[in-house]
Amino acid sequence: MDAQYTVERFVDYLRAAKGLSEHTVAAYRSDVLQCLDALAASGKTELDGVTLSDLRMWMGEESHHVSKSSLARKTIAVRRFFAWALEHGVLTHNPASALKTPKLPKTLPAVLNETQAGALMDEADAEAARGDDDPHARALALRDCAMLEVLYATGIRVAELVSMDLGSVHYGNRTITVTGKGDKQRVVPFGVPAQHALEQWTEQGRPCLMTPRSGNALFLGARGARIDQRVVRGVVHREAARAGVPDISPHALRHSAATHMLDGGADLREVQEMLGHSSLQTTQRYTHVSIEQLKSRYQQAFPRA
Repeated sequence: MDAQYTVERFVDYLRAAKGLSEHTVAAYRSDVLQCLDALAASGKTELDGVTLSDLRMWMGEESHHVSKSSLARKTIAVRRFFAWALEHGVLTHNPASALKTPKLPKTLPAVLNETQAGALMDEADAEAARGDDDPHARALALRDCAMLEVLYATGIRVAELVSMDLGSVHYGNRTITVTGKGDKQRVVPFGVPAQHALEQWTEQGRPCLMTPRSGNALFLGARGARIDQRVVRGVVHREAARAGVPDISPHALRHSAATHMLDGGADLREVQEMLGHSSLQTTQRYTHVSIEQLKSRYQQAFPRA
């Protein structure tokens, strides 16, 4: 049985039936192929011959080379592949049914406090307001400011940000429509600072970067095509350094937005809906961050802490 062909059938299924993004599908494909290549190198060239012991040996070998979180991701991909193979008649048994995911330490999400987040936004706003003589450089500054404001104001994922089109923004009621994991759409509100930044970008900045490749993309790269996730991450890291706040990723801005909403009294279900979490348990992680920050402030401020 051709393992490569079987894996391609599996990823086609993930695209068509599960609605997973190309990024997620590519990760599944890479993880499963890497596992099957390792099994083949140890003599297991036929899927029918793979056993639970073989998969555990593969996990043991992988554990020496990758982090626990990466191994957990790979294990989930392999389990899903073998479950699919059984369901679709490729195999008569599922050797991965009892394969357990490595336990991960429960770490709290990294967040900026409200003062640091404000400093980051202020730095981006100041950079955009400096009025660079070079129209291209000013356009990039306006874009970067708008991206930061939207990421913090809405808590959306970086993949959701880069996939937004001009029609995704609804200025009348200050909301955006984003497509999240599993192609699920949701509507997320944003505030006045983000509105001003978006208006400046679309009216003054975006026209300077537009090319025939731009299409309806909301945010553009320096050469006019839809912006890449790596560029957005670079912008966040650079602006954090300029603002003198802890180095963060776009995902940390998402964590920060969620935590600050909960600190401000938002309901957990409201935050879940805004972030697009399928499970409330995922959103509950941010309540722990809020509690930790409360304990820290208590210890600093209360004389008998």
